[in-house]
Amino acid sequence: MTHSKHPIPQLGFPITETHCHLDFLAPEAVAATLELARAQGVHRFVTIGTAPDNLDRVKEIAGAHNDVWCTLGIHPHDAKSADVDVMTRIRTDSISANRVVAVGEIGLDYHYGYSEKKVQQTVFETQLQIAADLDLPVVIHSREADDDTQAILANFASTRAIKGVIHSFTSGIGLAEYCLSENFMLGFNGIITFNRAENVRDVLKITPLDRMVVETDTPYLTPVPYRGKENAPCYLPFIVQRMASEKALAVDEMLAHLEANANRLFPGLI
Repeated sequence: MTHSKHPIPQLGFPITETHCHLDFLAPEAVAATLELARAQGVHRFVTIGTAPDNLDRVKEIAGAHNDVWCTLGIHPHDAKSADVDVMTRIRTDSISANRVVAVGEIGLDYHYGYSEKKVQQTVFETQLQIAADLDLPVVIHSREADDDTQAILANFASTRAIKGVIHSFTSGIGLAEYCLSENFMLGFNGIITFNRAENVRDVLKITPLDRMVVETDTPYLTPVPYRGKENAPCYLPFIVQRMASEKALAVDEMLAHLEANANRLFPGLI
């Protein structure tokens, strides 16, 4: 991976990668990917569980690196595979594994329809309950499902407290305002740099400085100027710079907010 054409900025302040998929990389690439990111000031990484067959792998990666933590959860695409045994694994491993900081990636995705809507909703609700029972934050994915995401969160909040982040936020202002009113964080990534992502930048502008975190969603959603290439946590500085610009802040000030927010979102990192 070379960056001579567009050098990655050195920001001079620690950065936490709050959402990446290190298990989606070739196994031999993980260590080198982490080293490249560390050279850019990334000092903590959260790698995200998504499916029954990757839960052990994210735990393994987190266990092998003292600056990597993980989450355990079933993505809505894989909700059809989330039987009782899988839900039990998430619950028990979230208790017993040392470096699990959240339940996720969970939620709703109606774009592809890989799992039926009702199945997605049931699995989402079950995992919210696990997180509430264990006092863990959640990492939520919502795509083309704003109304149902809000309805499920509102129904759940009526009986149990829940905390967490809506990662890779691309939904409407309405869902953003609801989630912010319920003390959720919003996660922003390389989409913020895309030419046609004014909707995401509009959400960023209404998001308070104490309610946003930065992520890459590696290996997806690579920011400009490397859009089209495989993403990596080393590209976080490009995202931070754009977030700072949109909020009319100095980069160091933005980074200070993002670090404090990551600590509040994932207390297990501290």
